[in-house]
Amino acid sequence: MPAGFADQEYRSKGAVIVSERQAVFSQSDYIFQVHALSSPEKINQRDLDLMHQGQILISLLNPLAAPGVAKTLADRGVDAFALELMPRIARAQSMDVLSSMATIVGYKAIVLAADHLPRMFPLLMTAAGTILPARVFVIGAGVAGLQAIATARRLGAVVQAWDIRPAAKEQVESLGAKFVEFPLEAQDTETSAGYARTMDEAFYRRQRELMTKVILESNVVVTSAAVFGSKAPILITEDTVQRMASGSVIVDLVGEQGGNCELTEACKTVVRHDVTIIAPTNMAATIPYHASQMFANNITNFVLHLTNNGTIQPGQFNLTDEIIRSTMITQGGQVVHPAIQKLLDPLTTIPNETSRGNS
Repeated sequence: MPAGFADQEYRSKGAVIVSERQAVFSQSDYIFQVHALSSPEKINQRDLDLMHQGQILISLLNPLAAPGVAKTLADRGVDAFALELMPRIARAQSMDVLSSMATIVGYKAIVLAADHLPRMFPLLMTAAGTILPARVFVIGAGVAGLQAIATARRLGAVVQAWDIRPAAKEQVESLGAKFVEFPLEAQDTETSAGYARTMDEAFYRRQRELMTKVILESNVVVTSAAVFGSKAPILITEDTVQRMASGSVIVDLVGEQGGNCELTEACKTVVRHDVTIIAPTNMAATIPYHASQMFANNITNFVLHLTNNGTIQPGQFNLTDEIIRSTMITQGGQVVHPAIQKLLDPLTTIPNETSRGNS
């Protein structure tokens, strides 16, 4: 979908538009991409073959799911930075692509739900009677979840939310939603980088049992519970879907990671047991203007952080800086990121792995 920026606008800023993709790679020392080289569906071998010695690649690279790409980049002498490995620290917020895109995804999730739900969101007093507000339950109060809460509240829905991290309660309530509290005992729910940790199956089973009542009371359920680098936990079983009210909507924002709903099909909208289950992928691209704007700002801030004099030289990076150290996956012909090294060689012992912002 066009983002609304004409070619002439790029030319007016000094950019040269070429007709061949190969020319971009052969003539460029720095490559900035949204999703480069790999995705859950496939590896872009064509672009991989075009990368060359001394090039710097900054992109979303999905390295934990496709570590072999990092090895190929290292063999080609490319210094690569994976933006999804950005640590969740205050200094990195302006460079955090995942948070920027999650803002769009959370908003769009509610728009999609409202479009598919056979009822309106707000409380309305009409001559034909009172229309009760829709009830929305958001599972996972990260950036996407919080934006979904805020958007649903703006539309007039009654919103409840839950998150494994106790610190999320204050954030949820600040948006006017009710934080659902379950008697679940969990410690170390968050990594040092600010991501949720994987819990054991017994914990998730108990969690499913407790939240079923809330799900069955809801017209819309938005799930965004992801564990970075791992398969998403199943939080809504087929049995629960079967018991939901006819016409209910589930928007599963982690379909690419397997989904929080047992019946989720990535990239599809399906109806199961009279419940619509939506599992969009790359949803930020459906709002391209603001996705482009925020992504460009993230990249600009990251590039400025990499350099002190306005230029980037391969191999000349401040590796004492947590942001640079956490996002760099290859340098000088080597895979340098501990988590990816471990995936490539499971026998490798990496001390203090989480200190780099990986989980």
